[in-house]
Amino acid sequence: MNHSDSERVAATLEKIGYQEASRENEADLILVNMCSVRQSAVDRVFGLAKKFAKLKTQNSKFKTVLTGCISNSDYKKFQNFFDYVLSIKALNNWPEFLKKDRYLYYPNPREQKFVNEFKAEYLKEKSKPQKDFSAFIPISTGCDNFCSFCIVPYVRGPLICRHHEDILKEIKFSVETGAKEIWLLGQNVNDYISRIDTNLATNNTNISEISAQIRADSRVINFPKLLQMVNDIPGNFWIRFTSPHPKNFSDELINEMAKCQKLTPYLNLPIQSGDDEILKKMNRPYTAKQYKNLVKKIRSAFKKYRKAPKQNKFGTGCSLEKEVSISTDVIVGFPGETKKQFQNTVKLFKEIKYDMAYIAKYSTRPGTAASKLKDNVSPQEKERRYKILTGILKETALENNKKYIGKEVEVLIDSRKGDLYFGKARTYKTVKVKCNKNLIGKFIRAKIIDALPWGLEGILI
Repeated sequence: MNHSDSERVAATLEKIGYQEASRENEADLILVNMCSVRQSAVDRVFGLAKKFAKLKTQNSKFKTVLTGCISNSDYKKFQNFFDYVLSIKALNNWPEFLKKDRYLYYPNPREQKFVNEFKAEYLKEKSKPQKDFSAFIPISTGCDNFCSFCIVPYVRGPLICRHHEDILKEIKFSVETGAKEIWLLGQNVNDYISRIDTNLATNNTNISEISAQIRADSRVINFPKLLQMVNDIPGNFWIRFTSPHPKNFSDELINEMAKCQKLTPYLNLPIQSGDDEILKKMNRPYTAKQYKNLVKKIRSAFKKYRKAPKQNKFGTGCSLEKEVSISTDVIVGFPGETKKQFQNTVKLFKEIKYDMAYIAKYSTRPGTAASKLKDNVSPQEKERRYKILTGILKETALENNKKYIGKEVEVLIDSRKGDLYFGKARTYKTVKVKCNKNLIGKFIRAKIIDALPWGLEGILI
């Protein structure tokens, strides 16, 4: 979502006359798009603020802007370091704000007056993609889940869904202009709802409560229906999305994911903890057993509905693309997490056999419910638990990746280093190939010859 927001900011700045500088010391304006999910990200902004102070002494015209996810406590601190602190939701007002020498405009994102005035209108602003072949398309912004450890509902505001016609229009334009990968974005994509007859803004509405009543209504577009509509757009492109919540992952969504052939067989499904008591403290309304059953249903649906890849003159296609690659998010050292409770997460990791996991050591986020709990797991113990899960992940990821050796996979190349090119397979595995031609932004076929825990090595075919 921050990548997507940055692309819209870049387009807005260019529209009012700014041009991209090649180096920081040549810039008249530097913008920081902040993340508050972890304290380490906030600390980096403080580091940048000190760096910018030096640049100010070299350029009298130099100005700085802070936007993104900013907590109330951080806003009070950062307003002394930046010339402008601006809400991303008010992006269409930025041209007026930036005419002033200094301007601070960052109201509480959940304030009803602010939400009613701006909603998610900034998402209609034109975007300047950082990569022509990959498009980040927000389908909603904000969140009403209030996981006890998470700052997002406080800094992003309530859930607001974009109208499906706006989404489809942006995707069609992206595909027509060369996008080969479409990322559908939202803090909780499976809460998405739009109405055919009106723009449904879900301010302060409990979607899970109303969705059962209106989902059968033919005028309502939920996330499964949106996936189907995106899948039907003509063109050769992949669909990916992030991020879903396990709490309301419907059978309808599971089956539609498996049936939509353009949707890649990759899913990030956050667990956060494998212990039921810790999940309850986190305000995650599911159990470890329910989560494991959900993973089984998803894997089963892909095997049932996903079409087998065609064979060609280069050899067999990768039958593993009928299997869904699953990653997760998990937090170690949540307040009060005992060694025994952590072992339940260890057990779950061994059972699920993740392809990837994003493991975070708990850090207190001011203003969240968990910030009232005593952070009583030492940094050393958090590090120990982090290493244990990373070790298990390394084993299961390698085990999963070895299945690809000798198989042929389709890869979208996104970067290079010399004659080495790197890209993602449909299952979101990183693939490395050698070539002396320019492959950036292209689909290629590769035969896998080696596997490591965090990636695959292939030869171009």
